[in-house]
Amino acid sequence: MKVVIQRSKESNVVINNKIFNSIPYGLVILSCFTEGDALDDINYIVKKIVNLRIFDDENGVMNKSILDIKGSILSISQFTLYAETNKGNRPSYIKALNGQEAIKLYEEFNQLLNKEVPTYPGVFGADMTLNITNDGPITIIIDSKNK
Repeated sequence: MKVVIQRSKESNVVINNKIFNSIPYGLVILSCFTEGDALDDINYIVKKIVNLRIFDDENGVMNKSILDIKGSILSISQFTLYAETNKGNRPSYIKALNGQEAIKLYEEFNQLLNKEVPTYPGVFGADMTLNITNDGPITIIIDSKNK
């Protein structure tokens, strides 16, 4: 499992020209699953996300987590995170888990996140437009295979 985490001042996901979900201050999470991913990977990533100290404290030092600031999460499935680009100019997405299996993991991921932090998903497999106001900018990538 791979995620891209972006600290956000405000963000939304648009589907069919309408805002589907939005968050004020918090995190935007782009997630992707690959063969062999399981509940252990999801638990590892969720624990990392909710405890990452990437929000400023009263001294301007990144020392607070999403839990500390009582923020929210916009969670978007993004199969292109497992793009292979080493051959030619057209990326291969063969390492991304097939949709039928990935949607189950994505839904489990969002449920576990939502137990910790208010989490608002996109729609798995939909054509979405993301409007992200990246704060910092702070962008972090975590791969559950690199524990």
